[in-house]
Amino acid sequence: MRILLTGGAGFIGSHLAEQFLDRGDDLVILDNLDTFYDPSIKERNLEKVRAKGEFILCRKNLLDKDVLLRVFEQHRPQVIVHLAARAGVRPSLVEPELYSEVNITGTVRLLDLAQKFKAEHFIFGSSSSVYGAQSRSPFQEDDPVPHPISPYAATKRAGELFAFVYSHNHALPTTCLRFFTVYGPRQRPEMAIHSFTRKVWNGEEIEVYHRGESERDYTYVDDIVQGILAALEHPSGFEIFNLGNSRTIRLLDLIHLIEQNLGRKARIRLMPAQPGDVPLTHADISRAKERLGYSPATPIEVGISRFVEWFLAEQS
Repeated sequence: MRILLTGGAGFIGSHLAEQFLDRGDDLVILDNLDTFYDPSIKERNLEKVRAKGEFILCRKNLLDKDVLLRVFEQHRPQVIVHLAARAGVRPSLVEPELYSEVNITGTVRLLDLAQKFKAEHFIFGSSSSVYGAQSRSPFQEDDPVPHPISPYAATKRAGELFAFVYSHNHALPTTCLRFFTVYGPRQRPEMAIHSFTRKVWNGEEIEVYHRGESERDYTYVDDIVQGILAALEHPSGFEIFNLGNSRTIRLLDLIHLIEQNLGRKARIRLMPAQPGDVPLTHADISRAKERLGYSPATPIEVGISRFVEWFLAEQS
C-alpha cells in the first residue's frame, strides 16, 4: 500500500511508521521537523524508523502548496494518515492564529489533494480535547461537541468537520480518530508524563494543576498504533472513533506511579486549573471495539513502568 504519513518524525508518527515498514508498505513521510521541540529528537526518531527499512522523507512544510502538489503527483498515495499538527492546549492560547493555519489550513489542503488524486482513505488524527469540559462520562463519539475550550481543540474539531465535508461531497472515505492522552517511549518532552518524570528524576519542583484532582484517560502508544492500523483496514464514508484506554487516573495518583518506578520522591506544588485545561477525559471505546476490533492491552501501571525504563535508558 502506498501511504503518505504526515508528522512521521514525531512521537506517534514514528512508532506508526515502523509498523508500516514492517508490513511492507511503500511509505512517504512528510515532516518539516518543526522547532516546537528539539528537532534532534525527531532526527533520532527517524533513525529508529530507518532501522526498519527504506522510506521517502520529504522534509517540507505542510503549508507549502507546491510541495504538497508535487508529493501527490510523484507518489500518488492510496492512503493519507494525517498526524502532523501544531500540538498542545496551553501554547495554542498564546498563538491561536498559528494553530489555525497549521491545523486547519494544512488539513484542508491535504483533503483537497486527496480527493483530486482519488485517494482510497484519509485518516485524521484528532483529539479528545474536542469534547471540552463536559460532565458526561465516558465520552461517546455521538456526544455533542459544540464548546471546545482551547484553540487547539477548536482546530481539531474543525478538521473533523472538513473531513466530513470532503467525505460527503467527494465520496472520500475519511476516518477521524480521537486520541486520548497518548504516552510512551518518544513522548514529546513537554507532555505531562515525560515532564513529570524528568523533574522527579532531577529533583525539580512540579507544578500540578487542578490541585492534582484532574483525571485523564492515558493511552499507551502501542495501543494507539494498533487502533490506527485497524482503522486503516476499515474505510467507509465517514467515521469517528475514540482511541483511549477507557480507564481514568487522578493526576496525583499518576505522579505516585512515576515516583514508585523511579524510586524518588516528587516535589509537588499544587496549582489551580489552567485556562484551556479540562478536568476529565474518559473514552467510551465500544464503537472502536465493535467495528475495528480495537482492544487496548496496556494498563497504566505497565505503561508507566515501560516509559520510565525507556526514560532511564535515554539518560545513560
